[in-house]
Amino acid sequence: MTLTGKHALITGGGTGIGLAIATALRGAGAEVTITSRRADVLEAAASAHGLHALVMDVQDEASVVEGIAEAVAARGPIQICVPNAGIAEGRALHKMDMAFWRNMMATNLDGTFLTIRESLKSMHQTDWGRVIAISSIAGLRGLKGAPCYTASKHAMVGLIRGLAADYLGKPYTFNAICPAYVDTEIVPQNIDRIMARTGMSEDEARAVMVGANPHGRLIAPGEVAEAVLWLCAPQSGSVNGQAIQIAGGEF
Repeated sequence: MTLTGKHALITGGGTGIGLAIATALRGAGAEVTITSRRADVLEAAASAHGLHALVMDVQDEASVVEGIAEAVAARGPIQICVPNAGIAEGRALHKMDMAFWRNMMATNLDGTFLTIRESLKSMHQTDWGRVIAISSIAGLRGLKGAPCYTASKHAMVGLIRGLAADYLGKPYTFNAICPAYVDTEIVPQNIDRIMARTGMSEDEARAVMVGANPHGRLIAPGEVAEAVLWLCAPQSGSVNGQAIQIAGGEF
């Protein structure tokens, strides 16, 4: 498979899942724009992997509108849109203030909406496109201790399914990938939170996260990236409106 001549945009592309997706698409020949609020992280990733860095805040509408327009002007229409930027944090509902709720929704849901909306403006100029949102297993079931995160990821899946219905018969597909716990920089952060909340040791807290995946290990970012490549392949054109689990046997 070759993606030569295709322009891909991945939000949150400087680290973790986003960077794995970016490098996989670049390896298949695409021109890849990665975005983040952190310029230093972006520049390091772009330099190391032949990517294009774009400082952009998905919570800020003007930043997304201007940033994606800049990427399109430089590298052409976006034909592979991967809204990946997200926040993963748990908190009990009765301890949650409006600022926590809005911050989560502004990144996970509003950021996905803005990224897709602006990408579609240029994708409409082409005869082929893929929108692949990185949701979570929490987009398909309830995640204990994280009702806000669960709601945001369910909403992402709903947005994707609605778009798939809107574009039936068009040369664009819309899918969501729903991983369980992935081995990224978020893992140490969550381990710290578990330790603070429960008094567990670091090893015990890590075992909680690993044990939440049915196959007993953390998922590699490259496993998610391979699913993105598959959704970009010619043989995947009939896969549309799906929430694809990469969760080690979660049902």
